[in-house]
Amino acid sequence: MDIVSILVGSMANNSYLLTDDGAGLLIDAAAEPDTLAALIGDTPLRAIVTTHRHPDHIEALAALAATTGARLIAGTPDADAIETETGVTIDERVWDGDTIRVGGATLEVIGLVGHTPGSLALAYAPGEAAVQLFTGDSLFPGGPGRTTNPVDFGSLMDDLEAKVFARFGDDTVVWPGHSAPTTLGAEREHLGEWRARGW
Repeated sequence: MDIVSILVGSMANNSYLLTDDGAGLLIDAAAEPDTLAALIGDTPLRAIVTTHRHPDHIEALAALAATTGARLIAGTPDADAIETETGVTIDERVWDGDTIRVGGATLEVIGLVGHTPGSLALAYAPGEAAVQLFTGDSLFPGGPGRTTNPVDFGSLMDDLEAKVFARFGDDTVVWPGHSAPTTLGAEREHLGEWRARGW
């Protein structure tokens, strides 16, 4: 599977185009639909996955949905809010244990509650090679995504530790919603620090 990332919008969002066997999947139609359309080119776009409901991750969703006809996928707890904000219909609501296919590749859905109620990550495990993990705004280099209260922070940390750090190896590549990629190995040693500081 090929991974191409591009920065779009005033908040420097990462949008990711994944292609396999000639089929494409876009993670976060964040902004600048013309820029994203140019990135997609003539690749048949099968799906657009929205990692969470925040406005900076969905600004181009309606436009790209209209021009590509791609299937729209989002985390079940965030799907209604995404529909309300954008006017689109989410075709597939997914959560823990669900899978999404692009070409011959399978992505596992991981629900991460805290940044929003329905944030999700996608994990691609290509055999012997390193896992590729697309985390939206739930995990960045240097810490978890922003939360607004201690309950949400605890929830996000619990999910990250149980569903991500406990399952995947240090060579796992993390592709966040903003900023540069990192690895779980680079972040793992700081989990205690994150807990202690509360953000």
